[in-house]
Amino acid sequence: MIYFDNAATGGFKPDGVVQATAAALKMNANPGRSGHKLSLACAERVFACRKELTEFFGAPTADRVVFTKNCTEAMNIALLGTLGAGDRVISTVAEHNSVLRPLNYLKSKGVEVVLAPLTRTGDIDLSFIAEECKKGVKAVVVTLASNVTGVSTDVAAVRARMPESAYLICDGAQACGHRKIDITALGIDALAVAGHKGMLGIQGSGALVFSGRFNPRPIAFGGTGSESYSLDMPDFYPDRLEAGTLSYPAIISLGEGALYLKSHMNENRDRTVYLTDLLLNGLSSIGGVRLYSRTNDCGIAAFAFENMQSEMAAYRFSEEFSICVRGGLHCAPLIHKALGSEGLVRASLSAFNNEREVDYFLRVAEKLARE
Repeated sequence: MIYFDNAATGGFKPDGVVQATAAALKMNANPGRSGHKLSLACAERVFACRKELTEFFGAPTADRVVFTKNCTEAMNIALLGTLGAGDRVISTVAEHNSVLRPLNYLKSKGVEVVLAPLTRTGDIDLSFIAEECKKGVKAVVVTLASNVTGVSTDVAAVRARMPESAYLICDGAQACGHRKIDITALGIDALAVAGHKGMLGIQGSGALVFSGRFNPRPIAFGGTGSESYSLDMPDFYPDRLEAGTLSYPAIISLGEGALYLKSHMNENRDRTVYLTDLLLNGLSSIGGVRLYSRTNDCGIAAFAFENMQSEMAAYRFSEEFSICVRGGLHCAPLIHKALGSEGLVRASLSAFNNEREVDYFLRVAEKLARE
């Protein structure tokens, strides 16, 4: 089986991640909930992972790294815990439903939501954001890389067009792990992280990394192991946002993934860009195929067959040729409307793929296009 669905979840993990996660499963306790030695040891490991992500993403302090079960939960905390009636927020049509659905919910609560369109090149229209910011805005919410096309957002350019007082909230699901992201240097107030994609962790891992001035309210309530005498959530982070038992194995995998990337991210990125460019160039020479991606560091190649729906193409890739790709809308409906698409085939590579797999994929794509 050839795995070209890494944008949905990373199919390959470094040995260190696998070994660390297995060790966490074999022997673990509830971190921060008991006073015995094993519980304290697990709590220390969780804190070590928190410090690792603090450095990795340029967070001001370790308490500004909150562990979540995925990027969607992190984005919900950032949006629902910050915005309220009377606020105005600018986002884009390139967003995933992890952004669009919370914003749609917030509209029913009196939040004004404005969506920036795409330019002819498929990029987010920064001039639109600049003009809308002049009318007042509480937050700007943008994806760092489209999960459909792989096109990146110039986040520094977005920040430069915003009022200083406005929050910059970023969906890092596709970008994290593929490039250096320093939230302090870039002026990002909240970064939602998916642990199971470019960060090389397992499913069930994620984080919200936020600035010193960003103070979201809790959206989940329960035990924290601290201030248990109070019926209110603690007023300090990360406990304020981490209700319930943490997924210790998932956190360990995410910390180990970040540790691996500290010394391998550049080479992984270069390898991913090379393979993605190889794939896109090959697809561009096949008649009956239309490309929607350009070379990117997220490994995403989105395209459409003129003679076949994307879901059927993905089914045939899998059932007839043992290739994993994804068809459909990829949980991002508005970008398809902007692109004039009814669904795309998305092949998404990682540094763990190889040229032989790309060559085989292109031969299959040519066969399907001819039919």
